[in-house]
Amino acid sequence: MEPKVIYEDEYLLVLDKPAGWIVNEAETTKGSPVIQSWLKKNFNYPIVANRELRSGIVHRLDKETSGILLVAKTHPAFENLQVQFKSRNVKKEYIALVHGKVDPPAGGEGEIDAPVGRLPWNRERFGVLPGGRDAVTIYKVIKYYSLITNHQVLFTFLELHPKTGRTHQIRIHMKYLGHSIVSDNFYAGRKTARRDKIFCVRLFLHASKISFTHPETKKALNIQSDLPKDLKNALASLEKISQTP
Repeated sequence: MEPKVIYEDEYLLVLDKPAGWIVNEAETTKGSPVIQSWLKKNFNYPIVANRELRSGIVHRLDKETSGILLVAKTHPAFENLQVQFKSRNVKKEYIALVHGKVDPPAGGEGEIDAPVGRLPWNRERFGVLPGGRDAVTIYKVIKYYSLITNHQVLFTFLELHPKTGRTHQIRIHMKYLGHSIVSDNFYAGRKTARRDKIFCVRLFLHASKISFTHPETKKALNIQSDLPKDLKNALASLEKISQTP
């Protein structure tokens, strides 16, 4: 699958990134498809070849995460959108399937406020650490599922709103809550992820919505991406539980 353009004008692009694509070019990206390289091959906007501005890519998604990715076409638009992200005026929504039954919080929404940083004993991994960077995620329970073959194995379908943008933030926060994301090799553990991949071939995390102010027109933009087919198929292989929040 290739990225799909879901919004475009002369100032910005909004892409639907497939799982398996790395966002930015780097020495470690050899062998994997890269969004930045794809942009340079397929588009000719003013900053597409600007390495310092990452071809206009304003934020990142993990390789195995699918969904909405925002790209600026001009230097002023890039700077404007960066300011919106830094001032936390960009609203993002993710969809995830996690292990276990997450009890619906009072008022319908729960908050995870736990600092995130690189693990000193494994610099490739991140975790909740005292002295880490502040990280806040709001979550809402949508539905419960179980394995068709074993109703004791439960999953929770969640809507998540990260208030900060730390690396692997949602994945770390869900593990911290005791409900790691389905098919997460890093944070659910290899054995668990291997079992998950029998019904869900990849990380069940999708960037489904984004809301921000257009850098030129100043109008509010609200953009949505539907759940991809592979994740829909994973849900269809499970059994919905009648007990919902």
